[in-house]
Formats: sequence, structure tokens, C-alpha cells
Amino acid sequence: MKRREFILAGAALGAATLLPNTPAWASKRRIRLGMIGTGMRGQVLLKELLRRDDVEVAALCDIEPIMLGQALDMAAKAGKPAPKAYGQDGDVQSYHRLLAQRGLDGVIIATPWEWHAPMAIAAMEARVAVGCEVVAGITLQDHWDVLAAQQRTGTPYMLLENVCYRRDVMAALQMVRAGLFGELVHLQGGYQHDLRAVKFNSGNPAEPYGSGVEFGPKGWSEARWRTEHSVRRNGELYPSHGIGPCAMYTGINRGNRFTHINSFASKARGLHEYTVAKSGGTTHPSTQVKFKLGDVVTTTLACENGETILLQHDTSLPRPYSLGFRVQGTQGLWMDLNQSIHIEGRSPGHKWEPFQAYQDEFDHPLWRKYAQDAEGAGHGGMDYFVIHAFVEAVKAEAPMPIDIYDALAWSAITPLSEQSIAEGFKTLEFPDFTRGLWKSRKPIFAFDARY
Repeated sequence: MKRREFILAGAALGAATLLPNTPAWASKRRIRLGMIGTGMRGQVLLKELLRRDDVEVAALCDIEPIMLGQALDMAAKAGKPAPKAYGQDGDVQSYHRLLAQRGLDGVIIATPWEWHAPMAIAAMEARVAVGCEVVAGITLQDHWDVLAAQQRTGTPYMLLENVCYRRDVMAALQMVRAGLFGELVHLQGGYQHDLRAVKFNSGNPAEPYGSGVEFGPKGWSEARWRTEHSVRRNGELYPSHGIGPCAMYTGINRGNRFTHINSFASKARGLHEYTVAKSGGTTHPSTQVKFKLGDVVTTTLACENGETILLQHDTSLPRPYSLGFRVQGTQGLWMDLNQSIHIEGRSPGHKWEPFQAYQDEFDHPLWRKYAQDAEGAGHGGMDYFVIHAFVEAVKAEAPMPIDIYDALAWSAITPLSEQSIAEGFKTLEFPDFTRGLWKSRKPIFAFDARY
């Protein structure tokens, strides 16, 4: 499909699917949800669920009693019925008992990465709709297994990638669909976030990789699982924040697809130097760890329609947070790092303009409609939108706006990047999880005014 035809097809679909401007929770149908994983990320999402009148949080599961207790307290303080609790016995398979609970419409999975695929597969086999935190799986085979389960059962699956709902990102999406950038040529994004404190915040010097510095509540933090990935893996470990918006801009899986991928990794120095600085020497066990993850991993993707996409994973060095978005076409470009834009024929020649005026002009209808509801939600309101989208899709029995094919294509970048680096920065063919359906699937993300 040519670019102009793709834009027109998307616009036509949008006009056909817009619904009346109804209140956020106007539907009378209430759904019953469970949550597996009630740690720090899970509790952020739980807060959004507990705010809603159309959701009953019926079950919670976590093997850490502290986190499970905090989640139950949140429900009580919100004046909600007590969810049934699972996992207090420390059984890592207790999520199966939650999924066997009668009457669940859906489940939120917010556990460490290695559990996402088996938990999602179990949920789909139980015919419980899945809202899964990123990533979809660890190995490439995980991704094929998740796809097989979804196709075998027909159970809805949504990747809870919230950056697709960021306000400036959605305004840029409106501009892409309006043709303001012309034909897209090149895009960039990434996960550029100093996570050194996150990876060394166990609060217990006796634990592996613990710096002895207390950052989280009683040490129950991501360091208990996330740091290990930096020890044994080298690749683009967290692609979805960067690739999600870029994939939506370019119509991946809906008129376009990734065809090739390669990755390069720099040397690994940042995490070691951080442990030495925090421990005051080289005698602490953390300073003896050999980290495999390169400090900066650069990944390039080629697309069927001729676009290139560059991703960077940069979490081990000192830096301010940035996802580094760039959307560039034949008529101009937008970059989020300095919130600047240049549109040929509209901007002064060879000069940047501030993006704010464009964001105001092209502000997405979802933000115009629900900005007040999103106030106070995590990640600048994005967590409201991603939860809202999942809930509304489950209620309406409608297609997920970020569906199984999106989840797999974005998440599979990780194992493919690992393979590329391990094989001498080799360029690899990107698998087509849609098996050709990308040619005829139409874009649906954020056309419907509800989600």
C-alpha cells in the first residue's frame, strides 16, 4: 500500500469508528479483573483500576507478602470490596489459582519480565483477556508460543505500552496522519534513562548486586530481578517505549512491517563504576560482577515501505531521561529532545520552531476529552490512558488497540538484537508474526474517541 493510500484508508476508518462524545465511564457494564504482580509498577496500575466505577478488582496475586499487603490496603482505602488474595504461601505457581477463579473478564500482568510469557499463555488458555506489561517474552520462541496460544484460544491480548499515549507523541501521530511531515523517511526513539539507582537499590548488602543504599521500601524493588538481565544479556532490553510510537507512525503490522534488524553494543563500564563509587572501593561483592550489557546499544530496523528506524538503549550511564523521538519526512521533522519542529513552507527557513503551538493545534481528541480524568495518573497521565484502553476494549469486546501482533513485533526486537550482537553485529531478517496479514490489516490505534 502506498503512503497516500495508507493515510486515506486510516482516515476513512477513523471517520467510520468515531463514537459520540460520551463520558469516560458511561457504560453500565462492569468487568471483573485480576492482577498478577502487585509490586511498584503493579500498584501504579492498580491505582487506576481502583479509581474506576466500571471495574471490580476481584483478585490479586503476589508472592511478596509486603507488596500484596500494600495492594490490599489500597483497595480498602479506596472503599472497594476486598479482592481475593493469592500467593501468600510463596508458591510461584499461585497465579494459576487466580486464573481459575470464576468470573474474571481480564487480568493485568505486572511481574518480572521472565514471567510475562508463561502467565499470558496460562491466562489465554483460561480464556481471560490479557493486559500485559512490557515485554511479551524473553526468547524468540517465547514470542511464537504466546502467538500460538492467542491464535489457539482467540483470547484478547494487549501490550500495556503507555508511551504510545504520551501527549506530544499523540499530537505527532495526528500530524503524521494529516500529512504534515510528508512521506515518512526516518524515525528514532529509545529508552535513555539512568537506571543505575534502580538496579542497585536492594537495601541489603548481603544480596547480590546490592549497593547497601536504601532507595525502595524495605528493599522490595526492581533490583531483585532487573539487574540480572544486565549481567547476562547484551541487547536492546527495553524496546517498546521507543519503538511503539514509531511503529504506530509507520503503520507496522497494518500496511507495513519490519524486514531487517541489526544491533551494535558499546563496551560496558557504567554499572561497574557506579558500584565502585557507591561502595567506596572494590571489596564489595557488587564490584566483582561482570556486566554483559553494553552501556549504549544501538539498533536499526528497516521497513517494508522504505523507512528506517533507529533505537538506542542507554541505562547505565549518567544522563537525564529522554526517549529521543524523531519523526522525519519529506516535508519536515519533529524531535522531542528539545521539543522542536521544522515544517517546510511553514517554519522559518533553516530554523527550528517550538513544538508547543503545534501540539496545541494537533492535540489528540483523547487528550482533549480525558485530560482531566488523567490528572494525577502515573507517567504524566499515560497510565490512565493505557488502562482505560484495555478496560474499554474488554467491556466492548472490541479489538485491542495495541494487539498481539504489536506486542510481538515490538518485543521480539530484544532477542533479535541479542542474536545480532552475538553474531558480530549481523543483519537479520525480521520474522513476520502476522504471516502476511500485515498487507491487509487496517490501522485502528487511537481513532476511536474512547481509546
